[in-house]
Amino acid sequence: MRKLLAYPLTLLYFIFFGMVLVLFHPIQWICFNLFGYEAHKRSVSILNWFLMRCTHILGTRYTFQNPHKIPSDRPLIIVVNHQSMNDIPPLIWYMRAHHPKFISKIELGKGIPSVSYNLRHGGSALIDRKDSRQALIEISKLGKYIEKNTRSAVIFPEGTRSRDGHPKKFQTTGLKVLMKQAPSALLVPISINNSWKMLQYGKFPYGIGSHLHFKVHPPLENEGDPDALISQVEQQITNGVTSFK
Repeated sequence: MRKLLAYPLTLLYFIFFGMVLVLFHPIQWICFNLFGYEAHKRSVSILNWFLMRCTHILGTRYTFQNPHKIPSDRPLIIVVNHQSMNDIPPLIWYMRAHHPKFISKIELGKGIPSVSYNLRHGGSALIDRKDSRQALIEISKLGKYIEKNTRSAVIFPEGTRSRDGHPKKFQTTGLKVLMKQAPSALLVPISINNSWKMLQYGKFPYGIGSHLHFKVHPPLENEGDPDALISQVEQQITNGVTSFK
């Protein structure tokens, strides 16, 4: 019965989701070309607030737990486990004070209203997964960018999303590049839970009634042995997922 109900709700969700993307594409263009970075950044934040509201059609709820006073006057490297594309709008909205930029596969840089425009013009890195050299160059550029402009880089070190919510082993190369190119950045680990349930049936229909939970762990200084530091970050995130109830 639950899956049967998910079909019409998913159709309705897709309609509103698509309308929001199409509406905000020209809004982003106007903000970026006429008013500059800050206006464009605000338009992207508001876009993602609306994308989150669209998921309420599916009965989706959000909890973002962040008891830490994270400074907004220094760069961040936000390290997160990955369960679905629905991880992204809450990260953009709730971390908006820190100007989050993403490492995304290059294919998303074309053809998707609003999303592709923001990836191309908002400061994110578009990487070719088949070309490791290109990927590392783009990640290096992102690290230098956040260091210079006091922005944040969001990285999903698992490399691909977990389809059942169980954390995957970190792939550390990209994270090490960011840490090297942004030496003053704080490392901010975040655990995400239940996002995978929105895709538990595949891409259609979406799962309904999911409660997505984001937990921000204590930030860590980017200093000392990178391998030991990454191991500590991975342990925090993994524990935040496996111990979630």
